[in-house]
Amino acid sequence: MHLLGPSLLLLEYLAFSDSNWVFKHPKTLYAWEGACVWIPCRYSIPDRTMATLVVYHNYTYDKEAKEHRGKILYNKTKTEELFRQERVKFLGDLTSNCTLSIQPVQAQDSGVLGLRMTSATDKWMENVFLNISEKAPPPRIELPPEIRESTEVSVTCSLNFSCPGYKIKLKWSLDGLSQHASVPSTSLTPEAVSTQSKLTFEPLWLHHGKNLTCQLWNDIPEGLLLSQEMVQLHVKHTPKLMIEVHPRETIVTKGESVTMTCQINSSNPEATNITWLKDRTPLREPGMLQRAQKTLMLTLSNVTKEMSGHYYCEAHNDIGSGTSREVALQVHYAPEPSEVRISPSPAQEGGTVKLTCISSANPPPTNYTWFHNRIEMPRKTSKTFQISQVLLTHAGNYSCWAVNNLGRGYVGQETELDVQYPPKEVTIVIQNPTPIREGDNVTLFCHHTSSNPSVTRYEWKPQGSWKQLASGVVMIQKVAWNAEPFTCAACNPWCSWASPVDLQVQYAPRGVKVLPVSSRREIHSGHRVLLQCNFSSSYPTDVRFFWKKNGIFLVEGKELSFDSVSPEDAGNYNCLVNNSIGQSTSEVWTLQVLYAPRKLRVSISPKDSVMEGKKAILTCESDANPPVFQYAWFDWNNHNLQHYHQMLILNSVTVQHSGAYRCEGTNRLGVGQSPPSTLTVYYSPETIGRRVALGVMLCLVAVLLAFWGVRLQRSWKRIQSQQERRETSNGQSFFVRNKKVQRVPLAEGSHALGCYNPVIEDTVSYAALRFPVGETDTPRIGDAREQRPSLHRDNTVTYSVVQKPQTGDYENVTPAVPEDEGIHYSELIHLGVGERPLVQDTVEYVTLKH
Repeated sequence: MHLLGPSLLLLEYLAFSDSNWVFKHPKTLYAWEGACVWIPCRYSIPDRTMATLVVYHNYTYDKEAKEHRGKILYNKTKTEELFRQERVKFLGDLTSNCTLSIQPVQAQDSGVLGLRMTSATDKWMENVFLNISEKAPPPRIELPPEIRESTEVSVTCSLNFSCPGYKIKLKWSLDGLSQHASVPSTSLTPEAVSTQSKLTFEPLWLHHGKNLTCQLWNDIPEGLLLSQEMVQLHVKHTPKLMIEVHPRETIVTKGESVTMTCQINSSNPEATNITWLKDRTPLREPGMLQRAQKTLMLTLSNVTKEMSGHYYCEAHNDIGSGTSREVALQVHYAPEPSEVRISPSPAQEGGTVKLTCISSANPPPTNYTWFHNRIEMPRKTSKTFQISQVLLTHAGNYSCWAVNNLGRGYVGQETELDVQYPPKEVTIVIQNPTPIREGDNVTLFCHHTSSNPSVTRYEWKPQGSWKQLASGVVMIQKVAWNAEPFTCAACNPWCSWASPVDLQVQYAPRGVKVLPVSSRREIHSGHRVLLQCNFSSSYPTDVRFFWKKNGIFLVEGKELSFDSVSPEDAGNYNCLVNNSIGQSTSEVWTLQVLYAPRKLRVSISPKDSVMEGKKAILTCESDANPPVFQYAWFDWNNHNLQHYHQMLILNSVTVQHSGAYRCEGTNRLGVGQSPPSTLTVYYSPETIGRRVALGVMLCLVAVLLAFWGVRLQRSWKRIQSQQERRETSNGQSFFVRNKKVQRVPLAEGSHALGCYNPVIEDTVSYAALRFPVGETDTPRIGDAREQRPSLHRDNTVTYSVVQKPQTGDYENVTPAVPEDEGIHYSELIHLGVGERPLVQDTVEYVTLKH
């Protein structure tokens, strides 16, 4: 009895009207006597909890009593099991699982199992069908729609049975030749209950028509075959052919006959055509096809050497084509006319060449005879011989013949050995008068004595600015001083190089440079400096050396020495080297001498004299290397002005800025200072006008005062002289010259007003000196006259100083000629005893010098 396949084990979903009881379980379960049944079951009810469960076997319904009647296998409430057979087990619960198992089952268990369930408010009867057979049913084999040789296929063996308490095993076998065991895959769910085994293999054409068997075994140590299923394989394949040859030995002599038969051993589907092929080429003469025996015959009469080759047959069906094994047919014949093959050809002198005698024969020739220029070569009996070092004497025509067991061949066409060689005795010829100087155009000719084949090209080294004039002739344009040796090659298939030729180009000295011979990084004033003039090369080598400073010739010699270098020695130096070809000059080498600041001076801009109110710029000019990095400024009082820049800017100067200024400069080697420079600030025209007006007014006032003073003095003297009596006296008049101190011009920058005041300096000093009057006067020694007391003695000294006004006293300008001394006038009158003539002293002395 065959069971339904897994595809028929559909889940039964029952949902009835108002009750809404839902069950999930296989509709029918299959087993055999002695096995077991496992019923996977799921349910859901409105009250969510089952109250009672009664399992009936083949029940009926009593409509009058309105109850179910039948054999009860299991009875259970919420709290206890009221009844159950030993082989029946409820494996579910009160909410969703209603799984049952029956082990073992018997054939009479076939029928309907009724699951009567109740809840608090509802009840339900669910049917499960059992199909129990006396023996295990055979499994079911599922084959793919098409099976082809050498194409992997999968075959399934399945059984609608699975029970954890009864283990089974599925085994495969193909035509009883081999056992293929597999591990079954089991499905035990409310949706399906089954056991499967899958076999995957690549069928051969030999499996066509063979039986494939799936066996069901009880999985116990001793093993028990329960059932099996067998199917025949239909493997589609290309035609399989077999070939037979008569005579069996496929070696025949030229002129004999050969028969070949091609037979189809197997083909699925049937072959549609069959053909013969020789060396993979279809034969034009079709063979005789005997369809009944599925054979094709090929007969070759009076065979020739061209019939030798590989024969096979080919058949086609819908799957593809099939071929038989190849049959190698050999036709024996005597050697045919021979020819000589030379490798390589042409041959190179000094190389190796191989000569081969080619003669078609079957069996192959066993002996050969060689000829050079139609003269037999001794001891040359092999198919090939080799010349290890080819000479020109080996050139010529070569031929041969061959011998096998069927006879001797004869000489065919001769072959020439062409011995070739590179150009010989290649040399370079210089077609220029010597010597060659730098910049000349030089013509070179590449010469050779012989060549086979002829020279086709020339090569030159090194590459450069040369121009090819003709084949093998080049001209080097403006040859370089350092031109490399030239070489050329004459080339046919091989190149032969000439020995390099040195052009020996003459040139002026190269690489001239100044080289300081000193380990000092810096050159300071006073150091010793030695310079050398070096050059890299010169041809000819006889040279002279010269030195220039700033483009001016200094001295001849290779070295230039400074025992104590000074800043004046700094500059740009070149050395010159010449030979008979020319002269070369080095690059400029700059001699830098470092020294402390020197030759400092203060320059005033716009000029030394500046009108008050203008701007004056004082610049500290210096000579220093390295340059001055700090300056200091000092005034006429040697006060540091706390200004450290090179320029001192005085905005809106006044006369108080007049004076001497100096500066100091500092670099890392020392300090230098400048001599003082005078800045003169003069009054503006407005200031001068105001000062002159004031001076004139003061002078007028002084003159008026002096005039009234003199008049008063004269009046007083007249009154005094009239009252005094004249006395005889020895009067002495004398001049006192008091050298007036010459006024020194105001220093520049002083704070003088710069104006001479005549009222202050040009005054008249007047004084009178009176002596006391005694009773008697002692007469002078040597005075012969009698001395008498004077009635009117006037012992007075009159002293006057008159100074003329000075010129050039304005604007701090010193006169060119020193001032004259002031005139001092004094008169001393001593009145002795005796009468003096009553003469009125009306004469006054006033002297003015200009």
